[in-house]
Amino acid sequence: MKGIILAGGGGTRLMPVTSTVSKQLLPVFDKPMIYYPLSVLMLANIREVLIICSPDSMAPIQAALGDGSRIGIDISYALQEEPRGIADAYRVGADYVDGSSSALILGDNIFHGPGFSLTLRQAREKLDGCFLFGHTVSDPERYAVGEVDENEELVRIEEKPEAPRANNAITGLYFYDADVVEIARQIQPSPRGELEITDVNQVYLEMGRVGFEPLGRGFTWLDAGTYRSLQDASQYVQMIADRQGIRVACLEEVAARMGFIDSDACYELGLAMRGSEYGRYVMSVAAELG
Repeated sequence: MKGIILAGGGGTRLMPVTSTVSKQLLPVFDKPMIYYPLSVLMLANIREVLIICSPDSMAPIQAALGDGSRIGIDISYALQEEPRGIADAYRVGADYVDGSSSALILGDNIFHGPGFSLTLRQAREKLDGCFLFGHTVSDPERYAVGEVDENEELVRIEEKPEAPRANNAITGLYFYDADVVEIARQIQPSPRGELEITDVNQVYLEMGRVGFEPLGRGFTWLDAGTYRSLQDASQYVQMIADRQGIRVACLEEVAARMGFIDSDACYELGLAMRGSEYGRYVMSVAAELG
């Protein structure tokens, strides 16, 4: 399975902050925003990742992450000239996917909860077409909403419904088989002029090839694309660090615990940042694993 992070767009909801800085490099407490979606793909045991960038964001994101080799993965980059919707990721990344299954995650989505790595790996094993993740929200009218039957199977998806029939939002993490590229090529722009990922998911639903996992109580899903949600995300990550001593989405730790790098390499990465709390945390993880 290959991974795709959609990190394009102009960050217009965060203007003027994003007038000179890529949204995906804004800090969410102690690390750039893009660390969070990348850590999710790594937790799913995905080691080949394509990051789709806007023209202004590609160079700084490349400078921040490089080719991924320092954390034991392979990162490639592709350009999205202008925002054309989430499903456009599979037009831009068609050659990269090249017959493989894939996981697509939005560059401003943050996931954290118990047993998440196991949940992701089980979803990979169950994949037969498309696999989606739901999360209960208080304002479902803002999202694509998934309605399930008595067997917890997805039976309906509605995009931003005026009168939601459920409160299960479809999160910004999607698993697909190789057919997604052709499906994305066939869909037409919505009335707002975008290639909607809900239209792709609807095709799979009509074929009866959608798996669905509600992320239950105790699980956190955040969209850090607005001022308030960015601040909320930072406060959440800081709270976890302060109370539990855990650094959410620490790429070096994830790489070491997943076996992508050894403890010595992890320690060296931390040593290079030893002037920061983050760097000293990476060193402590390496010492624990070593």
